Amino acid sequence: MKAYERYLEELVTKDEIPAAVYLVRHHQQQKTLRSAGSFLNNEGKRIPVTTETYFDLASLTKIMCTLPSILFLHERNELHIDDAVNKYIPAFPQKQISIRHFLQHTSGVSADLSVKNRYQQRDVWKEILNCTAVHPPETQVLYSDIGMIVLGKVVEAITNQRLDVFADKELYQPWGMKDTGFLPDKIEKNKIAATEKVSGKYVHGEVHDEKAYHLGGVSGSAGLFSNISDVATYAAYWLYPEKQSILRPETMALIKENVIQNRGLGFEVLYDKTLGTTCGSAWSIGSFGHTGFTGTSLWIDPKEEIVTALLTNMVHYGRQHRLSEIRKKFHTMVYETLLTW
Repeated sequence: MKAYERYLEELVTKDEIPAAVYLVRHHQQQKTLRSAGSFLNNEGKRIPVTTETYFDLASLTKIMCTLPSILFLHERNELHIDDAVNKYIPAFPQKQISIRHFLQHTSGVSADLSVKNRYQQRDVWKEILNCTAVHPPETQVLYSDIGMIVLGKVVEAITNQRLDVFADKELYQPWGMKDTGFLPDKIEKNKIAATEKVSGKYVHGEVHDEKAYHLGGVSGSAGLFSNISDVATYAAYWLYPEKQSILRPETMALIKENVIQNRGLGFEVLYDKTLGTTCGSAWSIGSFGHTGFTGTSLWIDPKEEIVTALLTNMVHYGRQHRLSEIRKKFHTMVYETLLTW
């Protein structure tokens, strides 16, 4: 067992992580594909996870759905990433904010909406349209769900299709990602890792993110479900863009243009190691990735040709945990192990 495998699986044994499925590839060779742990369903039965278990990807939705959807439309001249959001969503009042600003989290809008109970009635879209800017665009990075939700609505406005329908037809089916999508109603619940217990019941088979839940389970910020195989397939297309034909390599390269405070388009991009990243500081300059609140992460290192995907349901144990620290150590151990073989 490799050091990073032992590290993760000891954390599962110690009940610091409920369940984890993870994959490591190096130079197109699979080095690790493992699962560990389990979750409780709402009948009190403990269900072991497997490498085929589906996870709520949370904010990986931003880079696995919203980002490629926007790039798809940009490439086909149905929008330009420097267009004002208001051009496509006239009700959106902040006319100074562009699509690029939202992709890069430099729009200046609030980081989030006010926190409310999952089952408390609210109109999320109305609240978003009433948001005000807290600083001018491009003056600082402020990670925000709000912008990605708006961009999901931009995709819908242009295509006249719901975001999940568009992404499935134009992205996931052509890319062979048959196990990726929103609203996993047709999947047997015990094949989906349950997330947090809310009001005495585990959120299971429906989106964990409260805003996405109030938007009907489909949003540009969260709501996507998938398994480790499809996440790895998606990552491989970013590492080897020439292996797919949905997006041109030069379009995909836009994510690394004008990186600000380690933020590219959609992805976190490692350019300044002094600023810190969710993968730790060992990875190569130019590596890029993202994380999700439920306990997911994906990192890609083009220089060393590394893909590391980690899917957990950390919030099954609640919101007080060490996952930020664990992820950095795990990704660092992966990098160091691969480069010393």
